[in-house]
Amino acid sequence: MRRFLTLWPVLWLFASSAAFADARMSVLIDVLELSEAAVILSEEGVGQAQDINLEMLDGQGGAGWAQQVSQIYAPTRMVELVRAELEKELSGDALEQVITFFASSRGREIIALENAARRAIQDSDVEDAARARYAEVEGSDDARLALIRKYIESGDMISRNVTSALNSNYQFLRGLAEGGAIEMTQEEMLEDAAGDIESSTRDTTQWLFGFLLLAYHPLSDDDLRAYIAFSETPAGQALNRALFEGFGKSYEDISYALGRAVALNMTAQEL
Repeated sequence: MRRFLTLWPVLWLFASSAAFADARMSVLIDVLELSEAAVILSEEGVGQAQDINLEMLDGQGGAGWAQQVSQIYAPTRMVELVRAELEKELSGDALEQVITFFASSRGREIIALENAARRAIQDSDVEDAARARYAEVEGSDDARLALIRKYIESGDMISRNVTSALNSNYQFLRGLAEGGAIEMTQEEMLEDAAGDIESSTRDTTQWLFGFLLLAYHPLSDDDLRAYIAFSETPAGQALNRALFEGFGKSYEDISYALGRAVALNMTAQEL
């Protein structure tokens, strides 16, 4: 009996430690405003799904399609996947460093600017203006452009965004194929999903630079430099990996589900 009793302090400490880590991760989710970001991305996806309805379902998706899309783009699911990756990448001092940075006034401003810009750029006119702004300074010695470039390079963001887009394209085709809407081999799907890599990279570059120039326009150079410096730390790099992995997996799941939903609706129309 005494041997079992000696385990209680150990078990209590383990439970206490796990609860603390979970609580601190919840704090991180809050300071990053991931729930707000997920809602914005969900709204963006629902808008894009309207184009899918027009292009692939002849606009006949109706209420059933709208309900399917709403379920597919559930913001809570996005947050869950991102949280799982954050838990893999961040703990201890690194987790505290990220919380400290984004809980500061500088960090809060950065998150607010990013979310506001992501919502604004859903408007095609805003996106066109953002791309045009990048075109004006592209290839120049513009100081703000140089800072944005350094930030993008610190997180290998262009390559990671392109890879995520290609993976999502493949999953959409896989959903269509497994739903019976198309007949393609895996090799054909991979080739089709890849498309024109150079064109995809160029488009991603233009969008990303345009978006970040828009988002950080109100931010001072000192604040942007501080953000870049943080992003280059081990904690900042871990955060970047987790966000790309989490949202990447989320978009792959979403793309596959959309493909299956399109196939289901196409089959229903044929019947």
